[in-house]
Amino acid sequence: MFSIYILTHNEELDIAACIESAMLSDDIIVVDSCSSDRTVEIASRYPVSVVQHAFESHGCQRTWMLENIPPKHEWVYILEADERMTPELFAECNQALHNPSYIGYYVAERVMFMNTWIRRSTQYPRYQMRLFRHGKVWFTDYGHTEREVCDGATSFLKETYPHYTCSKGLSRWIEKHNRYSTDEAKETLHQLENGKIRWWDLFFGQSEVERRRALKDLSLRLPARPLLRFIYMYFLLGGCLDGRAGLAWCSLQTFYEYLILLKIWEIKHMSKPSPDTQSPVI
Repeated sequence: MFSIYILTHNEELDIAACIESAMLSDDIIVVDSCSSDRTVEIASRYPVSVVQHAFESHGCQRTWMLENIPPKHEWVYILEADERMTPELFAECNQALHNPSYIGYYVAERVMFMNTWIRRSTQYPRYQMRLFRHGKVWFTDYGHTEREVCDGATSFLKETYPHYTCSKGLSRWIEKHNRYSTDEAKETLHQLENGKIRWWDLFFGQSEVERRRALKDLSLRLPARPLLRFIYMYFLLGGCLDGRAGLAWCSLQTFYEYLILLKIWEIKHMSKPSPDTQSPVI
């Protein structure tokens, strides 16, 4: 058995289904970022622990959670409210945690959008660190999201989890990615100044995670990034075969990439008032 953390913020539409999918575990901990809707009320109806902590960043929230909310079991799984645990994944997790060779496992998501699994244009299988031994994995911030720091060897699970990326509607998706693009713009500038392209990982990385992250390092330095992203997702990855939902998904991701570029320009040119626009000193 393993414990399951569920991260939430204004998730009243998703939290019930998420908790019900996770109830295969006897230790579920909802970590809420001070929601203003009915998330906590709904979660409290279930036999789960509910803890609130003000959100700082994705990496900080996860690290705070792991350091301050002790789980019942040695192994833990991180679930977000718009994701679901499946019986097949739960069974594989229970088998994997008995292997002494690894301290953590990556799990691939199945992006669900417009009632369709967007299999091709989402770089499936795209892995995230989800199951690990408590005390052996921490998280740091990277752009709008986080990256794991692992104290030991890791591996990959075969089963996947559904991720309902637009379960709360397109308006919520656009609002969320407007916030994300600000963080991504700041991270892009940081990487351009301090990072580098990891060519070896790009071509010879031992895992999908290493190759994907090296590809992102390269993409930050390419011109016409929104257009290149659309061509890469829609034609090279085969998003055109994902139907109407695939076209919509690739278009939204292209818009998101363009929004990041606009905010990079904004940070560079509008952070400080120019001398011509400064008010005269009286």
